[in-house]
Amino acid sequence: MVRTARQLARDLSPDELKKLHNLSTQRIEQYLDKGAGACHLNNPTIARVVAEALRHFDGTRYRNFAWCVMPNHVHALFGVLPGFSLASVMHSWKSFTAKEANRILKAHGDFWEREYYDHLIRNQAEFERAVQYIAENPVKAGLRNWPWVWVRGSEAAAARP
Repeated sequence: MVRTARQLARDLSPDELKKLHNLSTQRIEQYLDKGAGACHLNNPTIARVVAEALRHFDGTRYRNFAWCVMPNHVHALFGVLPGFSLASVMHSWKSFTAKEANRILKAHGDFWEREYYDHLIRNQAEFERAVQYIAENPVKAGLRNWPWVWVRGSEAAAARP
């Protein structure tokens, strides 16, 4: 599709851009689920730090609906509460957990990638798919009895900000 657009000297259509985005996202997820890169979150002490950070301001800065700490990445479905921004929440999580993880590892430098992938949930069906994806991600990645998964109960949909 990209090659064809270049040959025709045209931009990708909105539909083509969406398909390309979906393919890229799938490839990245497959790469991560295979355990690529540093898997410091496999360390239960570090995974616990991240899980506790995700819980820490739940209800005051954001409302958690589901999260999963994987060996090399994190999925979180949450709504930012008034007075806070996605960027400030992400910075808080990443800054605190990076300092703690580096302390535990006796390391320094970057722990997380600078960027993060965010996705706007547009309707109930997308919300439910996201919850299911997060809840099933460890099993899909071959992790059995993975303890670092949390999903809010049935009240989650009614409590969305």
